[in-house]
Amino acid sequence: MPTPDARALGWQLPLALALAVLAVVAIGPAAATLPGLYLAATAPELARFDLVHRRLPDRMTLPGIAVGAVAIVIQGCATRVVPWGPILAAAILTVVFLGLALGGGMGLGDVKLVAVLGLASPTLTIAVLAPLAAFLLGGVVSAVVLVRHGRGARIPFGPFLLAGYVVALAASLLVSR
Repeated sequence: MPTPDARALGWQLPLALALAVLAVVAIGPAAATLPGLYLAATAPELARFDLVHRRLPDRMTLPGIAVGAVAIVIQGCATRVVPWGPILAAAILTVVFLGLALGGGMGLGDVKLVAVLGLASPTLTIAVLAPLAAFLLGGVVSAVVLVRHGRGARIPFGPFLLAGYVVALAASLLVSR
């Protein structure tokens, strides 16, 4: 599997740092921030890889599920309350996207990525808005691609899922004020 070169790291590192700052500001300094930080660190390369190779590698999505599970355990132990929000968000998004994947509309990489996004969504605002924003952004781009290239054209959805999560984090800041 190809690794990013120095040019990719030149734009990915500042973007990852900006996303990490957004995650900490939106979620706060708590265990619930860990999956958001994981996404911040991997989102630029995940998006690049999906755009280039039309797939999301397991080596980058599956560890995010583990980070999310660890964060839930830490948060549950610290607060003595099970954080059902991220658990339910991950479960519901995974089931919905698995249905879409079985119908041929999504790849299994997208299914694994939404599991991470769900685990990284400590609030209902983030959990609901992230996939909605992804479908809206992806729909706009798909319409343009359809007009320019015709019916057979396909676009990778991973970058839109990641962008939707960023939009949801930013929106959660506006809602919380």
